[in-house]
Amino acid sequence: MTIETKTASTLEVLSLDPLSDQVSVDAWQKLSEAALDPNPFYGPAFLRAFLEHMPGYAARLIVVKDQATGDWLMAAPIRRHRPGILLPVNSSLATDYAPLGTPLLHPEAQENVVSTFFRKASGWQNVLTVPFLPLSSETARRMQSVSGIHCAVTVKTERACHWGGAEGQAQFASAFKGKRRKELRRLLRRLGDDDQVKFEHLSGLDVIEGFEAFLQLEATGWKGRVGTALVNQDSTAAFARKAIAGLAASNNVRLDQLWSGDRLVASIVMIQQRGNSFSWKIAYDEAFSRYSPGVQIAMQAFRQNLEMPGFRFADSLAIPGHAMIEPLWKGRLETGTLLMADGTLGGALQKLCSADIAAKEDLRRRARLIKQRLSA
Repeated sequence: MTIETKTASTLEVLSLDPLSDQVSVDAWQKLSEAALDPNPFYGPAFLRAFLEHMPGYAARLIVVKDQATGDWLMAAPIRRHRPGILLPVNSSLATDYAPLGTPLLHPEAQENVVSTFFRKASGWQNVLTVPFLPLSSETARRMQSVSGIHCAVTVKTERACHWGGAEGQAQFASAFKGKRRKELRRLLRRLGDDDQVKFEHLSGLDVIEGFEAFLQLEATGWKGRVGTALVNQDSTAAFARKAIAGLAASNNVRLDQLWSGDRLVASIVMIQQRGNSFSWKIAYDEAFSRYSPGVQIAMQAFRQNLEMPGFRFADSLAIPGHAMIEPLWKGRLETGTLLMADGTLGGALQKLCSADIAAKEDLRRRARLIKQRLSA
């Protein structure tokens, strides 16, 4: 699709209920598949399932549309949120289940598309926060380049990732070598002493049945004991099943599994879109902990990503400093919270919001230090 430069009169901006039957899912999906930087969590399969079943996350879908063609040029779910401690502002939706706030932006959309989106999404305060935005992405660059809108970035962090091509091969070789390589192979052989060991990779509709096994595996581990496994709550179980089924129908999810005989030892859910992989959930049988099943399946997912036709990039979605994944996936993705503002009020609120976020981050840092001292 070739998009000519649009004037304000050719653009239409909409505020939609993402769950409404009146939403054009076809136009939404078309933009999701074409977006400059993929964000499968903002596509209709995942987002509709999440908002339908998860209480407390109400959001409006802000859309900039080409009136002549009906094509969507930019879209993101926006909600009222306190990114800091006190001040509520409009924000793109990012959660522990989807820590990625990149709006869907058509590659050929012009600056006025981003500007039009901001005017609607920022509300009366003229402030918009975009959390977990990959700062090196083209979407981030375009959002920060709109004339007349002041942008600042806070909460910069890095998380594990890996690339495709020669760089990805080099990253894999660096992680899977020497003592680690020998040890993992030794442990895999020991795992196979009692039964046949195999890796399986499910795609398409086969993922739906495999995901049920994943849910049960996750529930038997520490997440099940502390109440954070997906099946611990009816809402998260319903959301996850519907989201995975929708992604499986379009072949946008892969399930990697490690088996010992007929027993599932480890599994990882990889959401995929246009050569990009997102490591969504991982689980393993703690009875096999001595064989490092989490490391085994993470390295297998790495290997499988590199074998994907057209593979470009994998995001671990893991918290910064994750003890298991960072030594294995050696790339680093820098993300941050983008604060966009316009006008006198917006500028003042932007500074207050930045200070509010900094105060919250400081409290988190102090809490971590106290926890570390108590556990020492």
